[in-house]
Amino acid sequence: MDFVRKLPQQIWSIELTPHTGAVVLASTEGITREYEGTAFMTTASEVSSNVPPGRRSSVLPWLGGVLIGVVLATLLCAAAIWMFRGSGMLAMLRGSHPRFDVVQPTVVRQIQQLQRLETVTYTMDKIISGERNNPYLPNVFVGDRLLLVVHGEVIAGVNLANLHPSDVKVEEHKLSIHLPAPEIFTTRIDNQKTRVYSRDTGLFSSPDPNLETEVRQEAERQLQQAALQDGILRSADQNARNTVSSLLKGLGFTSVEFN
Repeated sequence: MDFVRKLPQQIWSIELTPHTGAVVLASTEGITREYEGTAFMTTASEVSSNVPPGRRSSVLPWLGGVLIGVVLATLLCAAAIWMFRGSGMLAMLRGSHPRFDVVQPTVVRQIQQLQRLETVTYTMDKIISGERNNPYLPNVFVGDRLLLVVHGEVIAGVNLANLHPSDVKVEEHKLSIHLPAPEIFTTRIDNQKTRVYSRDTGLFSSPDPNLETEVRQEAERQLQQAALQDGILRSADQNARNTVSSLLKGLGFTSVEFN
């Protein structure tokens, strides 16, 4: 063990051989020695007592510096992200407005899928009369008169299936559209709520089986006429615009104009 006392200042590392259990001492000048068993215990204590204190503790400050550097770098990254989000710089980098990827054919197809857009239902109760007269005899003998209490409804809207691609113009997040003209879809008499109020026939006549049918047809005509006079088509057009506008804004458009 005399070589340990002679080379205490040259010891750089101490390694344990896994297979043999021997301890290897390596010096900075490339000199190595192996020890087995208890022979190393005395040698190790002698070497440790002769190694300068600065050489033994030089690794700890280096590890501490690395850990401090990692912590400081993490804190700086977190602070930078917080400042970017808080000041809105990320929004500026990404752009203040969303990007629109809705092209004109897609818009037309979305609107056409609504097809017959029913926007107004007009209901009315009305008394309609009908009669059969004889030009030669008074009604009390050959007449036939019917009073019908009618409950019906008129449904109007816009048939968006008739929308053409040329009716839609897209410019970034703005859109202009020309809707088809509003129309009446159906005029219907509610048979469950419609009833015969009175029926008068002459002394020498029988009820006409076609009279009630004709009165019902006249009721549908008057019902539709009343709905038109009350502005059902104007309401249908306005409601259709509101519905289509909500649909288009849901797709991302901020401005919708109707021509």
